[in-house]
Amino acid sequence: MFRRIAFALGLCAVACPVGAQTLVKLAHPAPGGADITLQMTDGTVLGHSASDQSAWYKLTPDINGSYVNGTWTQLASLPQDYSPYAFASAVLADGRVVVDGGEYNPGQTFSLTDMAAIYDPAKNTWKSLKQPSGHAWKHVGDSSSLVLADGRYLVGQKLTEEMAAFDPKTMTWTVLGNAGKRDFNSEETWTLMPDGRVMVEDVKKGPHTEIYDPVAGTFTDAGKTPVKLNGPPCCSCFHYGPKKPYCPPGEIGPALLMPDGSIFATGSTPEGESIAHTAIYKDGKWKAGPDFPRGDEAGDSFASLLPNGHALVEGVSGQLYEFDGTNLVRESVNASGNSLMVLPTGEIMVGGGQVYRTTGTYDPSWAPAITSAPGTVTRGQTFQIFGTQFNGLSQANSFGDELQTFTNYPLVRITNNATGHVFYARTHDHSTMGVATGNTTVSTNVDVPAGMETGASSMVVVANGIPSTPVSVTVN
Repeated sequence: MFRRIAFALGLCAVACPVGAQTLVKLAHPAPGGADITLQMTDGTVLGHSASDQSAWYKLTPDINGSYVNGTWTQLASLPQDYSPYAFASAVLADGRVVVDGGEYNPGQTFSLTDMAAIYDPAKNTWKSLKQPSGHAWKHVGDSSSLVLADGRYLVGQKLTEEMAAFDPKTMTWTVLGNAGKRDFNSEETWTLMPDGRVMVEDVKKGPHTEIYDPVAGTFTDAGKTPVKLNGPPCCSCFHYGPKKPYCPPGEIGPALLMPDGSIFATGSTPEGESIAHTAIYKDGKWKAGPDFPRGDEAGDSFASLLPNGHALVEGVSGQLYEFDGTNLVRESVNASGNSLMVLPTGEIMVGGGQVYRTTGTYDPSWAPAITSAPGTVTRGQTFQIFGTQFNGLSQANSFGDELQTFTNYPLVRITNNATGHVFYARTHDHSTMGVATGNTTVSTNVDVPAGMETGASSMVVVANGIPSTPVSVTVN
């Protein structure tokens, strides 16, 4: 990704649909703005400052569970000399956050830095994180990454075909196999599949796609998309060390695993064409999806899976579109180039200053379900719950390569019956980070807030904005 500048195309000057889709301003926007946000497992939202890129802020919902009326507080800053933009990122199964690399560091300096850090929300501290050993990992930059079903953080080395996994339990890296890789990892879109493998949409060798098996360490051909999703190379080559120069291959758009098991992939405007395309992967085959309106595209932009099962895609113009499974519908609002992320309320956080709300609801079969939980819990203590589909059916958010804001992990919301006040209990050490786990029993650990209200309450697990059926619980 080269630093993206949002531009207004005036796409909604005429003929835009008028409906219930709205952007609602936060009562207290993030100080200095937020270029991305990450959903923490205690219900708060971590925001990376758009004005001071070493700084982070936390949005805490109000006592009624409202993020619109929530408040921001400043957190610890990143380690010295690390103030990146366009980095890889993830919320880990233990609740910590990893920020990895950065195309720009510091500020707007193009560096492909190999600096990284890990954040502990319990201590409010950042700790520097070393990269895997070897020359290749000296330039991480805006690498593609995600958290695997087994909890390891997977990252692809931007300038080569190398893959590595970070184990948060041991704080160690393992360089994985990459046999069969068609081209280098730069700018690729990755999507976690229900079987634990990773769909990869190539950029340099687009319209080819590949599926990566992190256990076998191998790539297999997944066919070509019938329309090109990759845009043309953007600029001149860069020289890094003794190896061949890095020539940016172009851009591609975000991709989302949908509730029906398909993958909806979006693109930039291909070289020599005037229209940007989408494609759909289902049952081992690709087919063409709906096109973007002329003059807009999704290269290096954001997408989120709405609770109603539609994909919300942001064009580079900032214009929002909903893909309903057949059509790409232009909405009546513009996100102005801000990031997208699913909140536990089902709203979409837009940057650090607004939320997107739309109509429709979810299929009950998509919801998580609690099958075993204690009837009584104690403030300040930890308990375990069991159930199904705790991580939802998808990672639910995407940005092509870097700036990952995935939310495929369980949140626990407890509402006091007498007051109606809402409390999020921190979850951690989930039994899996896999998506669309079906009827398989999964679990997570839950820390009861020390200051929450006592008494009869109801508890739900929330996955990607969709809550389970409530269960009764008494808080002592």
